[in-house]
Amino acid sequence: MRPDPTRCLLLIDDEPAQRRLVTAIGARAGWWVRGANDLDAARAMFADPQEPKFDAILIDHWLPGEEGAELIRQIRALKPEIPLLVLTAQSSVAVAVEAMRAGASDFLVKPIAPDRLLGALNTATDRRRSAGELRPLSEKIAKSLGFDEIVGSAPQFRAALAVAAKAARARVSVLIEGESGAGKEIIAQAIHAASPRGKKQLHVVNCGAIPENLVESVLFGHEKGSFTGAFDRHIGRFEDADGATLFLDEVGELPLDTQVKLLRVLESGEFQRIGSRITQTVDVRIIAATNRRLAGEVAAGRFREDLYYRLNVVHVPVPPLRDRASDIPALARHLLARIADQPGMRPLSITDDALAVLMSFGWPGNVRQLQNALFRAAVLCEGDALTAADFPHIANEATFGRRADDYHAKPLAGQSQTAAMAHGPGVTLYDSDGNLRSLEAIEADVIRLAIGHYRGRMTEVARRLGIGRSTLYRKLGELGIGDIAA
Repeated sequence: MRPDPTRCLLLIDDEPAQRRLVTAIGARAGWWVRGANDLDAARAMFADPQEPKFDAILIDHWLPGEEGAELIRQIRALKPEIPLLVLTAQSSVAVAVEAMRAGASDFLVKPIAPDRLLGALNTATDRRRSAGELRPLSEKIAKSLGFDEIVGSAPQFRAALAVAAKAARARVSVLIEGESGAGKEIIAQAIHAASPRGKKQLHVVNCGAIPENLVESVLFGHEKGSFTGAFDRHIGRFEDADGATLFLDEVGELPLDTQVKLLRVLESGEFQRIGSRITQTVDVRIIAATNRRLAGEVAAGRFREDLYYRLNVVHVPVPPLRDRASDIPALARHLLARIADQPGMRPLSITDDALAVLMSFGWPGNVRQLQNALFRAAVLCEGDALTAADFPHIANEATFGRRADDYHAKPLAGQSQTAAMAHGPGVTLYDSDGNLRSLEAIEADVIRLAIGHYRGRMTEVARRLGIGRSTLYRKLGELGIGDIAA
């Protein structure tokens, strides 16, 4: 008998080497991996009372087409309650569409890193997570957007975009703070695209996805033989990004000793590969992002104060989706248009009752979770428009489970919600209790909205608001939003 905490994965794959690899990856995270060469072997294991209870199924070397879809359908018929993941070498979204329509819970594209495989398995089997359209996808539809293409008109969000757009033209470091899935990477891509380095590649490093003992090698490189396993010289990401922009996602995850070396690069542009005495000099523009409050990490001693100030030359706070619920209708339509451009997908509209369901949910996973929900619904939709019936889990969670107010959401009601669905967001006139907001609060939102809409061009903002530039700056100070124009 296996110990209770151990989870069991059934791997359907006929290659012994691949089974050994997945077994080794799983063992490090408490997964017991059982292998089956084909569907017949898997069927026999399901029927064998001596076999363990499986928590997930992974099909390796899955190929699209009727044969692959039929394999998924047969497994689903045998074990409809067990999460089914497919691993494929084909990165097309059409492959994901076909797999999910056949009944797959999730899909992963090769080559796959151990942390991504384990993350997908943990997400699929976490009993605390919701099923259906609320479960995150391992892969997502990626597309860089310029500032003009980013959807969102809530005053806080437009103010953040205005700061980011102004910072794009300078070489200064930018720190983007916000919850996971709120759009930090999209904003980083827009900053890079609008910068003088925009024609060069944006180099991305997810600091939270790198094992702690390899972070320094990934960032700065190493020489052959500098440590066990260093069989060749490795060029680090700073050297790769010389003359371009480096995006350090989840920078708050960096170990303290690596933070010291990162600070040196920011101050002098100099670093050394591991095992080398030669000092390298690079010209790299840094954009960093984190889902933590780095000021709190500094106070707790987990992040260096001097590095924090080096990174935080320009601060871009990205509000969570629950704080800009009025953006959801425009976002949903925009994301559906992007989904329709993918192979195997088609244009779909979305009804007001569906939008009302989406706006009633708190979206702890933010825009990424909204995109996942829309993608799943679009894959399975048989009509020409998404309706509330296409989001059963969201409607159920919003009504009976994790309500929107559990996430401090501010769902719109009545006429305000209808206006948001029809025209997109503007300035909110009423508080959640139905009373009018103060004139000062409304005026502050109007100014933030104008600054965001006109990309921080203060002369144009003042002209459109019908006031003098000096009056505008005085109001910024009085209303406590002077930092927006900085």
